[in-house]
Amino acid sequence: MSAQRATRFSPPESADGEIVRATGLAERFDAVRAEQDVPKRFSDAVLAEAEAVAADPRHLPETDLTDLPFLTIDPPGAMDLDQAMLLERDGTGFRVRYAIAYLPAFVAPGGAIDTESWERGQTIYAPDQRTPLHPPQVSEGPASLLPGQPTPAYVWDLRLDAEGEVVDIALAPAMVRSQDRLDYAQVQRAIDEATADERLTLLREIGEARIRLELARGGATLPMPEQEVIVREDGHYELRLRPLLAAEDWNAQISLMTGMAAAELMLHARVGVLRTMPEPEEEVLRRLRRVVRGLDVDWPAEQTYGDFLRGLDREDPVHLAIIHEATGLFRGAGYTAFDGELPELVEQSAIAAPYAHVTAPLRRLVDRYGLALCAAVSAGEEIPAWVREALPRLAEAMSASDRRAGAVERGCTEAVECAALADEVGSEHDAVVVDVPEGGRGRLEVALTDKPVIARAEGSGELGQRVRVRVERADVAAGELELRVL
Repeated sequence: MSAQRATRFSPPESADGEIVRATGLAERFDAVRAEQDVPKRFSDAVLAEAEAVAADPRHLPETDLTDLPFLTIDPPGAMDLDQAMLLERDGTGFRVRYAIAYLPAFVAPGGAIDTESWERGQTIYAPDQRTPLHPPQVSEGPASLLPGQPTPAYVWDLRLDAEGEVVDIALAPAMVRSQDRLDYAQVQRAIDEATADERLTLLREIGEARIRLELARGGATLPMPEQEVIVREDGHYELRLRPLLAAEDWNAQISLMTGMAAAELMLHARVGVLRTMPEPEEEVLRRLRRVVRGLDVDWPAEQTYGDFLRGLDREDPVHLAIIHEATGLFRGAGYTAFDGELPELVEQSAIAAPYAHVTAPLRRLVDRYGLALCAAVSAGEEIPAWVREALPRLAEAMSASDRRAGAVERGCTEAVECAALADEVGSEHDAVVVDVPEGGRGRLEVALTDKPVIARAEGSGELGQRVRVRVERADVAAGELELRVL
């Protein structure tokens, strides 16, 4: 649900993409971070506070749910685990308990960690390192839902009917203990090989039900291929395009459902901070339909754009061009804080429902406030003053951190693409035109067919056209790649 290219920076693993020599990349990554004022380290005051609260949390929930078999699903190697889930049947419907990291035990309002988190806004990812929102002594230790350790959590308790609609919402703090730590590939393999236990088969069942509801609402997910940058154990990097697994989609649906439940509580209380995005403009939709028609792809008039996009094949060059063109539908996302009067825009149009960020407090500032607010509303209690007072400035703080994170991601990915072609200046490659500038001004965007590189190119071409391009320049130190359509 983003207009930007999806990029993942992954830990070392064996892989089969384009191997990239590391020469000059470390320096370029440092330069990108410096350009965006990414902090290099935590202050001594923050580290001292982190050590103290890790050893002696401020306060822990009294409710004990540590006997329940929660599990986590995250990328391999992740240590800052925000979520754990327990999925069960509930009569003809389902019960979803979703445990989210409980930071009030470790972050005091106005304290050193809190103050620093406002400066950072969110965890910043680059191929060689993460710049975390919170000190690892907390976010990768006692606050993380790591398996086997009792961990404080906000526990969402969502009751669903047989179609997957949420019919009851509750949220309260509790101590939990995750029993199983899985990654997406493990989940997908267990499902495909029919070795999964009911918790995972229910993830598929509930995930698919929520996808059907999303399409019925008019929601949309852009099936953009994920460009993955992998740090190899030999110090080199690997660049590849990777289709998302179905298990990732099912898992995302649990998070989206929880964010929708949070928005419902906020709107009921007439206070909160929503993640909003306006409906795409009619001209953008008409342009996309013209492009699809010009590429001779069938899009029935009665089919919603969300249903159409979900059916595209991201490995088909023509469909890839359509996917890139469709990014224009997903613009204008932002944060909307309110207290009293409801804002004019309350929906996130790609979700086709109101939505709030509340599932990643270890990695995103706004979630800590949304969770505390929703817990108070669910319990019928007064919203904490530290939450209410922060709402007016949360939107701008998050927007600023989003801009920084996006700039770092783009800069680092472009550097790896340069490195992938650094030894091939003058070489020619087959490519597909995936974006054409409006009015014919500017550079085309092309996807190489022999390397997982998507880059701008000088020259002319039509959307979806297969072209031949030449590498004119690949400057890793500057992060600049120049291609030309022949």
